[in-house]
Amino acid sequence: MTSIQTITSALAGLDSIRGELADFYRDLHAHPELSGVEFRTADQVARQATALGYQVTTEIGGTGVVAVLANGPGPTVLVRADFDALPIQEATGLPYQSRIDGVMHACGHDMHATCLLGALKLLGDARASWSGTLLAVFQPAEETGRGAQGMIDDDLFARFGTPDIVLAQHTAPVPVGLIGGHSGIAAAATDALRIVMHGHGGHGSRPEATVDPVVMAAATVMRLQTIVSREIAADEAAVVTVGAMRAGTKDNIIPDDAELQLNIRTFTPEVRTRVLAAVDRIVRAEAAAAGAQWAPDTSVIDAFPVMVNDADAMRRTLGAFGAVFGNDKVFDPGRITGSEDAGNFATAAGVPLCYWMFGVLDPAVFGGSDPVQILHDLIGGKLDLKTVPGPHTAGYAPVVDPAIKVGVTAMTTAALTWLGEARS
Repeated sequence: MTSIQTITSALAGLDSIRGELADFYRDLHAHPELSGVEFRTADQVARQATALGYQVTTEIGGTGVVAVLANGPGPTVLVRADFDALPIQEATGLPYQSRIDGVMHACGHDMHATCLLGALKLLGDARASWSGTLLAVFQPAEETGRGAQGMIDDDLFARFGTPDIVLAQHTAPVPVGLIGGHSGIAAAATDALRIVMHGHGGHGSRPEATVDPVVMAAATVMRLQTIVSREIAADEAAVVTVGAMRAGTKDNIIPDDAELQLNIRTFTPEVRTRVLAAVDRIVRAEAAAAGAQWAPDTSVIDAFPVMVNDADAMRRTLGAFGAVFGNDKVFDPGRITGSEDAGNFATAAGVPLCYWMFGVLDPAVFGGSDPVQILHDLIGGKLDLKTVPGPHTAGYAPVVDPAIKVGVTAMTTAALTWLGEARS
């Protein structure tokens, strides 16, 4: 474990690269790519990592990039960033907003990749002060839950070595400068389902001659909302969201089918089993109640496991964050209902995971200027978050600087906390 003095020394070079990192971030943000087709992004990341002196390998698990810096005996530290975007039309109005119609970096993955590259620069320059191996993983397809496993299945650890720790971070819709981490179950499991309800179509003027799948689907949407409120105990947690409903082509045509897309979040296997069983029961019952001849078809879109942070690893890393950022800037966000596949790397390697979040929004968005006071107000429920553009929305806009500085500082600090001290 390296000292705070070593970390401070390594961070001294950050100000000199903030401008070029900001330019790189804006370029990635303007050219987002969806999960699994991040070809330009992967190329840009690989070029940057190669220029920093890392041993770079591309096309790992698809478009994944791995950059390795072996620097003597010591721990192998896996530092991970994802870089895929979302099918959202950007509405930030930023001069560098997405140039790709219907695609946007609405979850901060462009920030993740930029900050990891910045950390690789600082860590490479400071290699005389630490010992071990940096295994930098730039991961595709996080949004589909397939990216991490795809790289693992492509013999990631057999080819590049098994790490001793997995470190990852994510942007958070809180004021820039705040760092949050939670031990134990930190993020929910996800089950994303596609349900097709089959009716019998016909002319809109003669609904009595049809089995209307639109009405069937609408009734199902409403009934699904009772799962959490009426079937899950108050001291447990679950989320059931219907994110898409598609049916029909014209106002006077009753279609044959209607499609629902569900997103389910749970924290325990028991609750997950109950929720999935309730979904299946409800969609079948509504189809039967409507007189449908065929049962609904259900298929899995994607799935994420529960993400679990190692308690000792979090304690050690958050302690270093407190020393660097100030203890008042470090907080426990509790478990989040968002999902992540970064934990797949730790699970597959059988090593601890340390995953944290760093604030990237301008405090003015919250109507204040002091991040710590805003945090207290957030925890106290005094702020209306409906007015704050968060991840997966068209208005999500991290403040470029100092968010990049915070992200680079956090990843550099965490990596040095787990790498070995160079022997004199």
